[in-house]
Formats: sequence, structure tokens, C-alpha cells
Amino acid sequence: MTVVLSDNKANSERIVLSLTDEFVLAESLIELDAELSKNPDEQLVVISPEIPLKTALSVAEKYRIARSYLGVVLVRNRLEIGMLGEALKSGIREVVAAGDVAALTEACKRSTAVSQDIKQVNSEEPRNVRAKLLLVFSFKGGCGKTTVSTNLAVALATSATKPKVCLVDFDLANGDIAIALQLEPTRTISDALGLQGSLDARLMSSLVVSYKNKCDALLAPTRTADADFIPIDLVEQVLHELSQMYDYVIIDAPPIFNDVVLKCFDMADSYLLLTTLDLPALKSLKVTLDTLESLGFLREKCQIILNRSGSKVGLSAQDIERTVGMPISIQIPMTDELPAALNEGTTAVEKVPTHAVAQAFRQLAQNQAQSGAFSQSMKPRRFSTLLRGRS
Repeated sequence: MTVVLSDNKANSERIVLSLTDEFVLAESLIELDAELSKNPDEQLVVISPEIPLKTALSVAEKYRIARSYLGVVLVRNRLEIGMLGEALKSGIREVVAAGDVAALTEACKRSTAVSQDIKQVNSEEPRNVRAKLLLVFSFKGGCGKTTVSTNLAVALATSATKPKVCLVDFDLANGDIAIALQLEPTRTISDALGLQGSLDARLMSSLVVSYKNKCDALLAPTRTADADFIPIDLVEQVLHELSQMYDYVIIDAPPIFNDVVLKCFDMADSYLLLTTLDLPALKSLKVTLDTLESLGFLREKCQIILNRSGSKVGLSAQDIERTVGMPISIQIPMTDELPAALNEGTTAVEKVPTHAVAQAFRQLAQNQAQSGAFSQSMKPRRFSTLLRGRS
């Protein structure tokens, strides 16, 4: 059941048209409190546009701690950026424009889904361990980071133990997770701006979107300019909160060593470093490893992922291992199935589950449940030596 807070008959009737559940009308705060007291399991309150913003904020703030599973959806005649920020800080989950029936219907559905997740988490035993943070990185673009990230997320989420997985798109300026999985970016990390210091599990649950009920995703901004306004403190808080909520957090990072990426390296448990069978990608991998070493990051955290293996381009997997002095963890075969799945908004793990490429991603997922440490017995071979050998 849904409680609608409204003292305007016309507004309440328009709101009721958007509801898919039974409802009760509260015409004052006293009636609202009485109704919620009678129904301690109530999960949704919709606040009509004529109710003052200050009153709406007070309702959300009052119940955000005492009843974290109670969602508040706010309907407004005008949507203003400043007001949206205040609403999120107070604990309001969704703000929609008055008269937009479809938007209100979807907002109520999303809020109810979040409430159910929170109630389930509250009923579970407290988590004693945090998530394993996996950073997917390549210093060269075009190596398939998004493809690997999305397939790894689904492979993990659908493994035998059914762990909780969240995929984070930290390519803030050019992230493709939403496009790759055909997710509607109704919520992105941009919605967390201004929430530093107040982020908690409830707020994070309202910022992620679900992919086919298999895993969740925190999407990159839809506006490229927002990337410049996301501070490192927020990145750290986001990863900290997600690490308390999930079993695995997969970070899809941009091909650059900026402050955001360095913070991700600092917090991640394993670095999945991608390369392909071409000299520019191999050079970028060597630069990555040298950079991480110079910055004091542990090489033991690194895992080399060879994407599009089997390409007949004159380089071999052995060339890569000799050059960087590390073994390759997984070879993902070159196949048309990967771009075909990407164009359909799905993953190869789902589209062709018996194909060798899907099996490679499952093996990669299985490796993450283990230590992730690899022997470093081979000595690095200078990249310039390999170049001279190929000239």
C-alpha cells in the first residue's frame, strides 16, 4: 500500500492514477504519522506538489533513520537543481514533475524495489567482510575494458554462490556501461554530488540501477562536464559504501592515470590489466606496470588479461609474458560473438554460454574467488629489446 500526502483533491487524484498499488490519503502530517504508525511495514510515501518543500524534507529526515526502508517520492510543479540536491540529502529517493504519470509510476516502482532490498539486508546477518574490489584497466583505449567488465560482472553474479555484484563505471567522461547493457541512466554518480559525508547504504541503493536482476551498476554521468566536478573524496566514499553492500565491486576505469584512477588503484584488491596482441597495447601494459611500481603499488595485485587472443598479428602470448615478466592470467579468444552481444545490449556469457569466450570469462570469475596472487618468477625483458627483435 502507498500513502499519499496531499491536501489538494485534484493533485491527489492525478497521483493516484500513477499508482499500481492500493493507497490511502493523508491530508496532514498528523494523519500521515498515524497511518505509518498503524502500518509499520509501509514502504512508500508520495508527497503532492502543493505540500511545502520544507515539510517534505522534514518527513524524509524523520523516517530515514527510524525506518530506512520507507521510501519518499516527491512530486513538484517545477524541478530545480538546488531543490533536487536538498531532496537527496534529506533522504527523498525520487523527485518527479507533476503531471508526468509514466515518470511517477516508474519512480514508485524503483523506490519500492529499493525498500525491499533494504528490508532484506536488514534481516540478514551483519557482513563480516567487505567486497573484493576489482579494477579493470588498460592505458590504451580500445582493448575491450567495458566488454571485459560487463562479462566478468555477469559471470560472477551467475556463479554457483550467487554473490552480490556491482559494476562501477568510473570512466566519468566517456563511460559506456549504460550503452553496453542498454540501461536507462535514470540514476548516475552525478546524483551523489553534494552528498559527501552523508552517503550511506540507503542512498547508494537509490543510485544504482539493476541489470536483469543479475547485478547492479553505478553509471557514469550522462553529461560529460560533470566528470570535472566529482571529487576524490566522493569516489572514496562511494567505493567504501559499495564494499559494505556487495561481495564484488568491479571498476571500469578510463585509460588514464588521473586522481580518480589512482584512488581506485589505491583501494582495489586486484588489478585486471588488459592487453591485446599488438605493440601499442604491449607498450601501454609495460608503461602501466612500470608506473604502478614507481608509485609503490604492489605488482602482486596485478593480473594480466589477454583479450582477443588467437589474432595472427606476429605477436604471441609468450612475447607478452617475456616482455613484462609476468604470466598471463586468462586469454579471452577473439570472436565475433563479443561485439554481437554488445550490440544487443547483453553479454557473451548470456548470449553464448557454451562458447569458449564465455568459458574464459567464467574462469576469470572463478579466479577472483581465489587469492589472485601469481608467481613473479620471470624477469622482465626490456620493451626496446622486443622492438628491435621485430624490426
